[in-house]
Amino acid sequence: MAFRGSNHPSNVHGPKAAPAEETHQEAAYLKMLGERQQPVRVKLMDGSVLSGWIEYYDRRMVRLTREGEPNLFIFKHEIAYIAEDAAHPPNAAGLPGVRNGNSKSTGP
Repeated sequence: MAFRGSNHPSNVHGPKAAPAEETHQEAAYLKMLGERQQPVRVKLMDGSVLSGWIEYYDRRMVRLTREGEPNLFIFKHEIAYIAEDAAHPPNAAGLPGVRNGNSKSTGP
């Protein structure tokens, strides 16, 4: 087996470009969560966990809307992660106060 000499390029496809700084996937995901009013759990850098849905977001912060509690503006640099809350399905058609139509009947 021959060794590659110093004249053999180690990367025949050329140098790799650095990955993109911004993929815009964060904005698309936050938009989808807001449009669906998908319940989420937000874990902050200090370890506390908040629940609600994302009503608004911009480059630096998100607005977490909560039922029965004050709404919060949270700086993104304070967020460890945002996860969809599977225990609470989103409102039907994304409308506040509208149930999903899966009510149980007490009749026969």
